[in-house]
Formats: sequence, C-alpha cells, structure tokens
Amino acid sequence: MASPGHNGTLGGLPSCTYSEDFKRLLLPVVYSVVFVVGLPLNGAVILRVCRSSRALTRSTVYMLNLAAANFLYVCSLPLLIYNYASHDYWPFGELLCKLVRFQFYSNLHGSIMFLTCISFQRYLGICHPLATWHRTGGRRCAWAACAVVWAVVLALCAPTLAFATTGEQRNRTVCYDLSEPRRSAEYFPYGMALTCLGFGLPFLAIVVCYCLMARVLCQGRPAATVASQERKEKAVRMIAVVVLVFAVSFLPFHLTKTAYLLVRALKGAPCHVRNFYSVVYKSTRPFASMNSVLDPILFYFTQPRFRKSTRTLLQRITTMRDVTPQV
Repeated sequence: MASPGHNGTLGGLPSCTYSEDFKRLLLPVVYSVVFVVGLPLNGAVILRVCRSSRALTRSTVYMLNLAAANFLYVCSLPLLIYNYASHDYWPFGELLCKLVRFQFYSNLHGSIMFLTCISFQRYLGICHPLATWHRTGGRRCAWAACAVVWAVVLALCAPTLAFATTGEQRNRTVCYDLSEPRRSAEYFPYGMALTCLGFGLPFLAIVVCYCLMARVLCQGRPAATVASQERKEKAVRMIAVVVLVFAVSFLPFHLTKTAYLLVRALKGAPCHVRNFYSVVYKSTRPFASMNSVLDPILFYFTQPRFRKSTRTLLQRITTMRDVTPQV
C-alpha cells in the first residue's frame, strides 16, 4: 500500500505519495516480539524489586521506574500491532491515537533519562566512592531524582498530545506519528527541541560519565582506593548493556528522525528524497521500542541476587523436566 505523505499542497509542500508497504511487514513483527518478550521481562523486574523493597538501593529504585515506564509502553503495543497489520488503519479514535504516541515518546525519553541516572550513580561509585555527599545520599534522593525525571519527561512530551492526531488517507483513518503533514513546519522546532533536550543532553552526560569511569577502571588502582572488584565488574557490565541499548534503539532512531524532520521541513525537497528519509526513519522507529526488551537485561547483569534466583529457577525447571515420567 502506498499512503500519501502529503495530499495536495500542504504546508507549502507539493503533492507527494510515500511508499510504505514495508510498515505492514516490519512493524507488526518487531512490535509483537517486543510485546511478547518485554511484557514478562519488565513485569518480572517490577515484581522482583517490589518483593525486596526493604533492601532497595538507589540503582534498583531507578531500575524500578525504568521497568514501570517500559511496562506501561508495552501494554499499548497491541493497538499498534493491529494498526500496522491492517495496512495502517486506525479504528480506535483520536484520543487513543494521542495516548499511544505520547506513551511512545514518554517511554523513550524516560528510559534515556533513567539510564542516565543509573550511569551517573555508577560513576559516583567508581570515581568518588569515598565522597561524603555520595555515601550519605540514599533512597530518598533516588526517589526525588525519579520524580524530577517524570516531571521533565511529562513536560517535554506533553506537546505530543497536541500534535498527534488522526486523519484520512485513501479513505481510511490513520494515526499520525509526528503531526499532520500540513503542520510539518510547526512541528519542526518542537521535534528538534525534544531531540536535543530529551536525547542529546542525556547522551552527552552518559558519554562523559563513561569516559571518566573508563579512565579510572583502566588505571588499575587498588580496589580499596577505587571500588571493590565486584563493583568494577558490575560497572563494566552496565556500560556494555547501556551502549548496546543506545546502539540499537536510541542513536539510530534520533539520527534518522532528525534527518527526516529536516527534509520534511524543506519546501523544495524532491518527493523521492522525502520518501527515502521517511522509509529510513520509520524503519528505525520500531527498533526504538527494543529498549523495553534490552533494559531488563541491564537489571539482570547488574543485580547478582536476581541472577542467582533466576539460575535457581531455571535449575528447578530443568530438574522437574528431567524427572517427569515419559508417557
């Protein structure tokens, strides 16, 4: 199916038809995988953290909020799976369209900011383990930081509720991801601000933290003056998983989205150029949701108790399978 990206001359742009057959194949498959895998994984993290609420650390407070954001987003995926499997047909009304788009961006930027908090927390433990202001800050500080993150995310993503809407294309109702084509120029400054504030600044902070952590870890200082060996190993695992999340989900999406916004806002951009950038951007969009699957892996690799309980559960399952009588 080819859906019209711009029906007639809208917002100063000439008529252009986008070829988007790939969406009904790629997007339902990726969203289905994220839903089937991400729902139980994030649910398990939430249950595991809540069961050990008395032993919460600052890192687990951040992980709990991260898992909650992922869980809420994953619950909205069945609507998108149906939408794209039905050739981009949205029968659920304008309100749910706005909420689904808001849920995507709030989860995306909330995840980035919670990962930034986790990275900064690990940076303090590696680079300033003996600092009084680090050792005295407890769960209350972590909960306060989470409240600030939620407030910032809500403020950054609130305009999505105004821009996201439904429209008619080829005699069917669609749910626009960014905005209506005629509001392209109006959406552009907000889209760029959202990328810079919701991705650029946190990403820069994470890069700085990791560079400083890498310098300390590579110096080979005695464990007593830097951190325990276990803490170092946990930091290395965390760096690897966060880099993987950014490499798969966040960085490609924001690079292609920025390029698409620039091309979409240019009045003289040829139709085939706009179509190319539209395809590239919308192909990375479902992979941005993969962070809902990758984030629980961060919890698994940085929480020894969770790894131990998971291994015990798997051993019990294997034992039960082995002793099950064959019919």
